[in-house]
Amino acid sequence: MNHEPDDPRRRLLIKALAAGFFSGGLSAKNAMAGIFGSIPSQLPSGQSIYRLTGSATVNGKDATLSTRIGPNDTIQTGKNSELVFVVGGNSMILRSNSHIELKGKETLGTFFLNGMRLLTGKLLSVSRHQAMQVHTVTAMIGIRGTGFYVESDPELTYFCTCYGTTDVTSSNDPSSKETVVSQHHDRPLYILDKAKSGQGILRAPFINHTDQELMLIETLVGRTPPFVFPMDDYNSPRRDFNY
Repeated sequence: MNHEPDDPRRRLLIKALAAGFFSGGLSAKNAMAGIFGSIPSQLPSGQSIYRLTGSATVNGKDATLSTRIGPNDTIQTGKNSELVFVVGGNSMILRSNSHIELKGKETLGTFFLNGMRLLTGKLLSVSRHQAMQVHTVTAMIGIRGTGFYVESDPELTYFCTCYGTTDVTSSNDPSSKETVVSQHHDRPLYILDKAKSGQGILRAPFINHTDQELMLIETLVGRTPPFVFPMDDYNSPRRDFNY
């Protein structure tokens, strides 16, 4: 897997957020509006996409900022692209070269997700008090309402329970399973395509996502992450873990 940032605008986002956009102040808000075209806030009803960099399709049609994304749509992003969007109470960042299928329902105009399949690519997502199933080529993951980051390729899944509780199982070896209770990226995992029975899940490092990004997508659905950290602690893009 490629562990390097895949979007220059993502690095710009990290720097802008770390500079204090959430601390308020007119100058910070004006700077954010100048960089991203708008100040991050809860998306209005009827709007799905907060930001689109590069190219993406929804159900095979080119996406724009006015595209509505529903609970049973298929989304693909192109090279050097990124899509930040909301479906119901779920907010997500879909990285470049990703392909995801959403599963859910619409009730009285409200969207509810109960599952998703990440065929390829990378996804950061937050939900709250909502259970769903996430499938990749190598993993089945039960989400109990949480923030999570997942990368999927044919031989390996990377999964981080950013906060909350998840049940992780190898698709090819049901005896390889683990329940993760996490407050703050406590136990990232690799789920392997091929491994000895009971050994298909391994401890992994913390890679390719940030607390600032979690703050952004929680903001888009009117929430904040369930942790608090001083902004001065995040002058670099990622928290380091030692094993």
